[in-house]
Amino acid sequence: MPLSAAALSTVINSATDTAIIALDSRGAVLSWNPGAVRLLGWSEQEMLGQTLLRIFPEETNPQARVTEEMADAQSKGRGGHEGWRMRADGSRFWAVGELTPVTDPAAAPVAFVKVLRDRTQWKVSEDALREEKRTLEILNRAAATLARENDLALVVQAVTDAGVEVTGAQFGAFFYNLVDAAGESYTLYTLSGAPRAAFEGFPMPRNTALFGPTFAGEGIVRSDDITQDPRYGQSAPWHGMPQGHLAVTSYLAVPVIDRARHVIGGLFFGHAQPGVFTERSERSVALLAAEAAIAIDNARLFEAAQREIEERRKAEVALQTLNATLESQVAERSQQLRLHEEALRQAQKMEAVGQLTGGIAHDFNNLLQGIMGNLQVLRKRLGQGVHSTAADLDTYVTRALASTSRAAGLTHRLLAFSRRQPLSPKAVRTNPLVLSMQDLLRQTIGEKVELSLQLAPDLWTTLCDENQLESAILNLAINARDAMPGGGRLTIETHNAELDAAYAAALHGVQPGPYVCIAVTDTGTGMTAETLAHAFEPFFTTKAVGEGSGLGLSMIYGFTRQSEGHARIFSEYGQGTTVRIYLPAHFNAEDGPAHALPAPSATAAGKGEVILVVEDETLVRELVAEVLRDLGYQVLEAHDGPSGLHQLRVPQRRIDLLITDVGLPGLNGRQVAEAASAERPDLKILFMTGYAEKVSASQPFASPGREILTKPFEVDDMARRVRALLDGGAGR
Repeated sequence: MPLSAAALSTVINSATDTAIIALDSRGAVLSWNPGAVRLLGWSEQEMLGQTLLRIFPEETNPQARVTEEMADAQSKGRGGHEGWRMRADGSRFWAVGELTPVTDPAAAPVAFVKVLRDRTQWKVSEDALREEKRTLEILNRAAATLARENDLALVVQAVTDAGVEVTGAQFGAFFYNLVDAAGESYTLYTLSGAPRAAFEGFPMPRNTALFGPTFAGEGIVRSDDITQDPRYGQSAPWHGMPQGHLAVTSYLAVPVIDRARHVIGGLFFGHAQPGVFTERSERSVALLAAEAAIAIDNARLFEAAQREIEERRKAEVALQTLNATLESQVAERSQQLRLHEEALRQAQKMEAVGQLTGGIAHDFNNLLQGIMGNLQVLRKRLGQGVHSTAADLDTYVTRALASTSRAAGLTHRLLAFSRRQPLSPKAVRTNPLVLSMQDLLRQTIGEKVELSLQLAPDLWTTLCDENQLESAILNLAINARDAMPGGGRLTIETHNAELDAAYAAALHGVQPGPYVCIAVTDTGTGMTAETLAHAFEPFFTTKAVGEGSGLGLSMIYGFTRQSEGHARIFSEYGQGTTVRIYLPAHFNAEDGPAHALPAPSATAAGKGEVILVVEDETLVRELVAEVLRDLGYQVLEAHDGPSGLHQLRVPQRRIDLLITDVGLPGLNGRQVAEAASAERPDLKILFMTGYAEKVSASQPFASPGREILTKPFEVDDMARRVRALLDGGAGR
């Protein structure tokens, strides 16, 4: 028997946990049961005649949702879906809804019934289960990697990557509980989610209060908003995150503690948004840290075992060699073996340091070019009256250019040390240079040390890099000061020296002839014979940790050798030290740079020629292209060798000049140039490089129709080179 209207109303109104809503054919509310009041918060009086748009979150496009549900109900007999819904108080809940039509005898819809149920708890449980499953998969995958891997670097990287993935952090890092040479900052070992360059300028200070608990092994530190932590901003000099640092609001850190309860280091995770990390995040990184400690211990033991095996193998080989020789030759053979091993270590050490400094300078110069060139273009435009934003204020330009010049100077010093960077030689009058340094030298050596200058009046001119010579003299003065802690006398002497064939033959790589000698003498502690034998070695120092890098004398050695001179040290323990720098005399009457560039002129302007720029560093490529376009050239761009060759091979395309970086990944600049010349024999080519070793004289870079431009370069210099190449002349 069908229910009466009253009975049906009673049934509907008794459903207090389910919203049952009647809608007319246009979607306006006809009835609103107590379940709807309880679930959604609006009274029946508030909702009668209203649509259901308000129960949908704004980001879900409410009108489209309501229209879609009604259309599905009419066409399919049922509409609706599950998702987040809004209550009157603004809170949200996960709902499962269904909309069914009420039809007349002709099957035309005259009304709709909406049934809505709260499934928030089910949704939360399902999400939690899914997240728990994801977390276990990540942890199991990381555990499998740690179990099979013995490489320490790969172990720590796997842990850091897993931590970022499992916590949802934007970046993560592992810092060893070791301070740097200055004793000020912890050592960054691995990064995940951010480039290493993002941290190179921002070390982790040892005295920062926020990091202290982690390196003390005091447990997990979690913050929903790091700026609200009372320890935040309490450590000089930053008083908060330094400018330019990655944004960090949510913060999570856990110590990694080995079996002996020593803190190996710390895992740190960050996110720009607040409240990202949860208790589950804490549990996950705690498990990772425990597994990491075991894996790091195992990797260290494995490395130690490998070293032990190698040492034993070497010892067995040496023992077999000794047993095979006659007893009378044992002493002689042992001495020869020691000498050979020492020579091998020395050669490997010098080569390794050369590769290190050369590689650093190559990457650094690419960054410097993007900074310096863009700022120069901006300064020119400001000077021409081009409107600019507040962010382009000239004060920032000036500071950035000053920083760029200092950074470029650093790379030149590093590369001069490794003997891979061409110097900028010019005729230098040494006596005026030394006299101009008096104030700086006196400030450097202090009041306890007397400065004495003995400068030959008829001193010859020498050809060298003036900045490097000044740096060498200053380095020697600093070494002398440190050798005289109680005070003494520092003497700088200059004189002319004619070195004969006998002198040159006694020293490796020295040519006879006229030289300018700069001698720096102190009355300090002097050196033992053993110290004197190692004085020019990279990283060799007798100073305490943090008081010297051991690179000063090595750089002086590199500078003099590149300048076709040499350096010698004379010292006895307790009798002081003299360092003599010999630089070839230069008798050209006209002083000045050996390779002076012409002054800028309007002839650098383009005439509509087409230039292809191939450069993998985006900042450098965009800068070069913009400068060339400003000069009136048409510019094509390619980010690597293959895409550059593709441009060159387009039929009928005009290309007058190719500008390519030498150090391209994969297909390098030299290979691009050779392929381009095969396609277009008359094509002019300008190479760019930040690494002078790649353009040594033995390689066919500098030939007719080809030029080399060393980074960082002035944009005016580039413009002149381009114009000269296109006009058929030399760009220098």
